[in-house]
Amino acid sequence: MRLFQLLQRRILHRTPRRAMSSTPSIISSSVMSASEAKWITLKKIKYRDAEGKERLWECAERTTRKSSGIDAVAVLAIIRSKTNAFPVSTIVIEQYRPPIDKFIIELPAGLIDEGETPEQAAIRELEEETGFKASSVIESTPVIVSDPGMTTANMKLVVLKVDLADKMEKPEQKLEAGEHIITSVVELAKLNDELKAYDAKGFVVDAKLAHWASGFELARRLAGEFV
Repeated sequence: MRLFQLLQRRILHRTPRRAMSSTPSIISSSVMSASEAKWITLKKIKYRDAEGKERLWECAERTTRKSSGIDAVAVLAIIRSKTNAFPVSTIVIEQYRPPIDKFIIELPAGLIDEGETPEQAAIRELEEETGFKASSVIESTPVIVSDPGMTTANMKLVVLKVDLADKMEKPEQKLEAGEHIITSVVELAKLNDELKAYDAKGFVVDAKLAHWASGFELARRLAGEFV
């Protein structure tokens, strides 16, 4: 209970849970042939290692990659109040992910459409999933990978600036059918603690978000040591 109360105090704004007829859960799981798959396929790779020996590797590959050569974006939104009505904050989202049968805490994210740049996709996804509109792009990382031993999937992390006139707003999401996403605005300085509180409540935290939060917290500590 104490962790829950702490989490509620520190989160500046959380969208209400959309009405659901039941709690998401796995009904069944079975092996699927490659011909049935809509978004991914499996590949067998033959390669030569550093000693010149031929070896085999298995991996999953997205079949939805567009001409940009980049699959997706994750969005780190930096939210500021022009009147300093609230601390510098960011947005995390909560949604159910069937592959692990858990609710995940992660950054807003999505696939890049044909003809879009990663930055355009990030701005679009942020507004669709959270309702917040970006003021500008702060940074766009090089192409990065999350699980190169398992999949060819790649992405960019795009940092967006969101300027609000005064107090925290509650913009309306633009979710697609089947999407159930809860957004939470969290103080940036307390993000790492919030993620630990989410973990204690049974959520799973996405690796990209956890790594960024840990790095940010470590940078703050190191900066304090050398001031």
